[in-house]
Amino acid sequence: MRFLLRTFLLMASMGVVSMLMPGIHFDGLLALFFAALTVGLANALLRPVLIFFTLPLVLVSLGLFIIVINAGLLYLAAWIVPGFHLAGFGWALAAAVLISLVSFVLNRLVLGPDRRRR
Repeated sequence: MRFLLRTFLLMASMGVVSMLMPGIHFDGLLALFFAALTVGLANALLRPVLIFFTLPLVLVSLGLFIIVINAGLLYLAAWIVPGFHLAGFGWALAAAVLISLVSFVLNRLVLGPDRRRR
């Protein structure tokens, strides 16, 4: 149940960012839902492995390389999900930053500050 709620929050975040940025586009709500589901699964399954293998870069960049990892996962989701379009990796990088910020705010509003990590 919690994963589904977080998926809908990520879906809302991605929808807001697609309205703000011309380089990210969804063909409809179904594409937006599957993109959020794909990004959520990639964040849960692939992100820890990628962070582990790029740990020296993450440490040297003081954690900023994680934004590049998030952009790569977003770009991967755009490649997998039909109806989800990114204009390029630069747009994926900017979208990853904005999605992270909007998602953080929505998670705090909906889940609260102490229920977010449980």
